[in-house]
Amino acid sequence: MSEPRHALRHPQKPAHIPVDRPTEGIRPEETPLYEARKIVKRYGSFVALNNMDFHIGRNEVVGLLGDNGAGKSTLVRMISGINPPTSGEVFINGKKTDIRTRAESEASGIETIYQDIALVDSMSITRNIFMGREITGRFGFMDHRKMEEVTIDILGSAVQISGIDDPRKEVGFLSGGQKQAVAIARAVHFKRNILLLDEPTSALSVRETEHLLGYVRDLKKEGTSSVLVTHNLYHAFMVCDRFVVMSHGAKVFEARKEDTTIEEVTDHVIRT
Repeated sequence: MSEPRHALRHPQKPAHIPVDRPTEGIRPEETPLYEARKIVKRYGSFVALNNMDFHIGRNEVVGLLGDNGAGKSTLVRMISGINPPTSGEVFINGKKTDIRTRAESEASGIETIYQDIALVDSMSITRNIFMGREITGRFGFMDHRKMEEVTIDILGSAVQISGIDDPRKEVGFLSGGQKQAVAIARAVHFKRNILLLDEPTSALSVRETEHLLGYVRDLKKEGTSSVLVTHNLYHAFMVCDRFVVMSHGAKVFEARKEDTTIEEVTDHVIRT
């Protein structure tokens, strides 16, 4: 007997995708710039980070990957001093350090650049670069001429920002890529050893994205390490030396670029 034309059919169950288990990952071969060991971050009964090990080596770009809710932003906020860990240890250049504020993070050589950039649109490029760190004269007044001279030098040498020739130009008139470049230039000028880039390309054009990734590569050559948080694995593979995949607050995969493929990393990300 043939099946009625309009008979209901039960959809087939999708193939089961195995879930990765937490892993310790790769141990650093030499003393890293930054190392977090067995980090736990709790919000009441909710565990946002669970025994997380993470390190940033010298002259290295680390890709921090995972789906929404994996714990990437929580880890970045912990490293930047905004949300200190509930337990665990942090080491800067091998020395145990307690980082519980943004100021302590900056003093350790860490600068965070968020996707909304945290610049003031109504202020000039110069004022944004020196915000909170203004150059003053003998009587405590700001030395605008000196700050503008330094800004011109920064714009011409730090990250080679194209299309900007006036340090007095308001940041609000800059493109998204130029704003990112100003934030990076500020970090480089004040001798940050580590840049945390949280979804920096999400609002950028293709050309601006290429420039930003180029800045990250150039800074690596000059001794500044970076952590790139992104959902775009192709961008990560363009600049990163090592990949860390997170899921539910834990590290579930870690590999150096030469030891993996974009297909393998993608597979671990979608398992999260």
